[in-house]
Amino acid sequence: MKDLRDVIIAPHISEKSMEDMEEQNWYTFKVAIKANKSEIKQAVQQAFDVKVKKVTTCRMPGKKRRRGYHEGRTSEWKKARVKLSEDDRIDIFEGV
Repeated sequence: MKDLRDVIIAPHISEKSMEDMEEQNWYTFKVAIKANKSEIKQAVQQAFDVKVKKVTTCRMPGKKRRRGYHEGRTSEWKKARVKLSEDDRIDIFEGV
């Protein structure tokens, strides 16, 4: 990945991600499938001006979907969980 703005697609909001954010300072993002951990770390540090301690990633498989007779699949995507240092916070998650 050349441009770090293309790495982070969107924040991932779920019950589990919000609980992890409040209790353990883990933030969850949807990221580009070809992005690696070092690119994700650099992108988060530059975009939000925070210190990243750890990055974990996993690829989420696409699900089967049907519309009447036609069957298809949703796209697979990559999820990244980012642990920040104790004194850092990301403000975009606070009001959710």
